[in-house]
Amino acid sequence: MIDAIEINHRGSMAAAHIITKIELTSFTITVPNIGTDPAGAGIRYLPGKGEPQVRFALRMHTDSGFVGEYVPNRSRVKAVMGACEFLAHKLIGQSALHREKLYRSMRLATKHVGEIGIGALDICLWDIAGKIHDQPIYALLGGHKTRLPAYASTLGGDRLKKGLSSNKAYADFAEQCFELGYPAFKMHGWSEGDVLEESAMIEAVAERVGDDMHIMYDSSCHLKTFHDAVQVGLACDDCDLFWYEDPYADGGVSQFGHKSLKNFVKTPLLVGEHVHTPEATTDLMLAGATDFARADPDYDCGITGCYKVAVAAEAIGMDTEVHSCGPAMRHLMAGIQKSNFYEINLLHPQMSNGWHLPVYTCGYSDDLDCVDDEGYVPVPDGPGLGVGYDFDYINKHKIDHVVIK
Repeated sequence: MIDAIEINHRGSMAAAHIITKIELTSFTITVPNIGTDPAGAGIRYLPGKGEPQVRFALRMHTDSGFVGEYVPNRSRVKAVMGACEFLAHKLIGQSALHREKLYRSMRLATKHVGEIGIGALDICLWDIAGKIHDQPIYALLGGHKTRLPAYASTLGGDRLKKGLSSNKAYADFAEQCFELGYPAFKMHGWSEGDVLEESAMIEAVAERVGDDMHIMYDSSCHLKTFHDAVQVGLACDDCDLFWYEDPYADGGVSQFGHKSLKNFVKTPLLVGEHVHTPEATTDLMLAGATDFARADPDYDCGITGCYKVAVAAEAIGMDTEVHSCGPAMRHLMAGIQKSNFYEINLLHPQMSNGWHLPVYTCGYSDDLDCVDDEGYVPVPDGPGLGVGYDFDYINKHKIDHVVIK
C-alpha cells in the first residue's frame, strides 16, 4: 500500500502540465477624471467622465486543467500585447513548470526586438505553478512577508485647478497621504523639467512633511541636461531625500553619466527603470551608476528576470526597489529579502489610481486608500497571484481576442 501511494504521488507530481492554448484579450476601461493620449502610452488628470483606456488580459491553459491568468495594470497595450503574441507561439506544447527553460527561450527570441513581451507570459507561468502547488507566488520564492510598507507615488504635475498644479498642491497631497498612514511619498514633477520649479516643489514638500515621511523625487528623465540634474540634485541633498530617481534626459540608461552625477550629488540615485534585463541592471549596479536595483515584473522579464536582479543585488549588498503596483509586484517584493517600499502609483488628489483596474472579483486594490493605518498593504495569500479577475467584465468591454494554440 505504501509503495502504491508513493507511486501515485510521484505520478501526480510528475504531470507535464503542457501549455495548450494562450488567449490575449484587449478591452477598454473608463475611469472618471482620467484621460489618455491617442497612443495609449500614459494617463493624465482630466476632470470629467474620463476617456476610454485600453488594457489586455492573458490566460494560459494547460492540459492538466490549470489556467494562468494575468491582467497588467499598464497601458501601452499595442506594443506589449503584440510582443506577447509574438512569444506565445514558442510556449505552446511546452511544460508550464519549465520556467527557466522558457525564460531562456524567450530571451533568445527577443534579441533584436526587445523583451517587453516576456513579463506577462512569465507571470502567468508563476500563477500556474502556484495553483499547481496550492501556494502563493511569494511562498514559491521562499518569501515570508505577508504585508508590505507602501509609498504614495504621484501622477505627473498638471496645470489644472485642484490638480497637482503648484508647490502647495504637492505639499497638501503629501500631508493627506501621511494622514492616511503612508510612511513615504514620491513626487513626479512637471514634464517641462524646469530646474527652479522642480527644486521649489521638492523644498515645499520637504518643509511640510519631511520630519514625518521619507521623501523621494522622480524626474522621469524630464530634466534636460546633466547640469540641470546636478542643480535639482543639490535641492534633493538639502532636503535629505531618500532617493533621486531617473534624473535627466539620457533615458535613464547611461552608466558613465549617472556615476559622474554622484560626484556632485550625495542623495542616493535610483536608476534602471528603462533597462529591461538582469544583465543590464547588474551592469548598472557594478558600474556604480545606481545605489539601488530597479525591477518591474511587467517590463523586466517577468518574476523570473526580476528575481535574478534581486539575488544579484543582495549578493553585492544592495536593495531592490520594485517598480509600480499590482499583484505580481507585491509577490515579488514579498519574495525578496532586501527592499524598502511598495510603490502605489500613479496617485492624484482628484482621481482614482490610473493603475487600479476595475477587473478584480476579490477586493484587491491599489487605490489611494488601500493602505492600513500603518501604511502597509497585504500580499494576496491565495494560490498563484491570489487574485480573481472578472472575465465577464473583460469580455463585455472586449476590443480584440487572439488565441494561440
